[in-house]
Amino acid sequence: MQLILLRHGQAEERSAGDTGDFSRPLVAKGIEQSRNAARVLSAADFLPEIVLSSPVLRARQTAEEFTQAAGIPGPVMQSWLSCGMSPGAAISELAGFPDFGRIMLVGHEPDFSHFVQQAIGSAGDTIEIRKGSLTGLEINPPSPRATLLFLFPFMIGKHFE
Repeated sequence: MQLILLRHGQAEERSAGDTGDFSRPLVAKGIEQSRNAARVLSAADFLPEIVLSSPVLRARQTAEEFTQAAGIPGPVMQSWLSCGMSPGAAISELAGFPDFGRIMLVGHEPDFSHFVQQAIGSAGDTIEIRKGSLTGLEINPPSPRATLLFLFPFMIGKHFE
């Protein structure tokens, strides 16, 4: 299957005394990042058949903005995509979607970078999945190995923002 990872867009910063990280909404830039991702994949004729999303507000909003801009059915919330997703759990869950050739996951860091590093066998390099970025993999669950198709925009090593 072809797997597209879309990290949630830019969200409001955590405020002092904020007890939870799960209710931060997207800011205007995050909404635009979500819509841009839809435009890029649409222009490349690479839209997903299904979008699975973390139920965390900023990810859910990213997925909703993406599907609306892409003109495809809305996202399906998946609790395993919440903050703290493990690569092994993701592979196990993805094995439950064998009827889809192209799936999008909308989620978080550092979950996505850990997943990609493990999937492509990148032990030494640090891969950072930036907010609003797209990563494409060819993967066949339950095998945890994947081929990197694209990482846009990308950062290896240091984070510049």
